[in-house]
Amino acid sequence: MDLEKTKQRFEGYLRIEKGLSANTAASYCRDVDHLVRYLDNVKKSITEVNNQDLDQFLGTLHDVGISPRSQARIISGIKSFFKYMVMEGLVDNDPTQLLPSPRMGRHLPEVLTLSEIDRMIACIDLSHPQGQRNRAIIEVLYGCGLRVSELVELRLSQIFEEEEYILVIGKGNKQRLIPISQEALTQINLYLEQTRNNQVAKQGCEDILFLNRRGNRLTRVMIFYIVKELCELAGIRKTVSPHTLRHSFATHLLEGGANLRAIQQMLGHESIETTEIYVHIDRSTLRHEILTHHPRNQRHNA
Repeated sequence: MDLEKTKQRFEGYLRIEKGLSANTAASYCRDVDHLVRYLDNVKKSITEVNNQDLDQFLGTLHDVGISPRSQARIISGIKSFFKYMVMEGLVDNDPTQLLPSPRMGRHLPEVLTLSEIDRMIACIDLSHPQGQRNRAIIEVLYGCGLRVSELVELRLSQIFEEEEYILVIGKGNKQRLIPISQEALTQINLYLEQTRNNQVAKQGCEDILFLNRRGNRLTRVMIFYIVKELCELAGIRKTVSPHTLRHSFATHLLEGGANLRAIQQMLGHESIETTEIYVHIDRSTLRHEILTHHPRNQRHNA
């Protein structure tokens, strides 16, 4: 493995797909460099790292006086790098999984309102050859709460229109059934009629739902650009990525009264704790509504 090239691709992934700033992405790469320099001293490559190596590395950070906050940031950067390498198939296992995650306060993801999503959809140019495809993409991302990796791998044979379900292959090749709305099915069918059924798919992509103009499956980066452009056209100033639509899906379900366990199943979360972040979003929204609209607070602020 060419480590320098891998780091360059990792930095690009952080900036393009994760929406991190150039400075933050560079900081993550510097965190990886700290580990690489340590491994050079013990004559190990980064693909050979085990839990014991990481424990000793963290001990070294402590011994040289690195502050707990800086240690937490370095751990976060290294964890992200190994997750990326597993995702890209560069290593089979993630040795950072047992590293204690720094508890620096819960970060609440950005969420779009329903009106903001409607504005994004209204900005899609349906006269453009790929307009109807992009409309269907937004409906499926938001309507089903898919990860981007699940969206680009979604297959025609995994859509069960009569039952109004789609079969999704998630992390670890685990399958789950997700209800799909009539609106999303309508937009998919329009895309199939107008574009997809007339395309010649590249070998291996015959069953893939969303294709580019050349008949290949779309990349995660392409989905990012589609969402980003629509947000700009809609005048949305939030930090938005395709994952924001997944967060919005979960938050809006919770606000509508959906059961947390049901949301967990639809999102494909292993742990209910991952899903519980949306409870915090809902509570923060509730607090804002109370502070804004309760008559006692209005009188106090008058």
